[in-house]
Amino acid sequence: MIRCSEILFMRLVELRRKEVCIKVVLLKEVALDAIKRLPDECKLEDIMYELNLVSQVLEGLKDAEDGRLISTEELLKRVEQWER
Repeated sequence: MIRCSEILFMRLVELRRKEVCIKVVLLKEVALDAIKRLPDECKLEDIMYELNLVSQVLEGLKDAEDGRLISTEELLKRVEQWER
């Protein structure tokens, strides 16, 4: 079963691929879409989780667009250091 956050991530990536400029209106639309996809019995924590995910994904896409990237190898080295 695909989680709401996975659908949201795929939608954000699709929007970026279409060269859609992420503005406040789009952010609001994506946030509302994420909330609407949650079940009616969801908790406030569920809503906050989804909104935080939206924020993180958009921030990551902006970083990538601005060239602030690291290789998978560098990421794995950093994760190894965390485990120590």
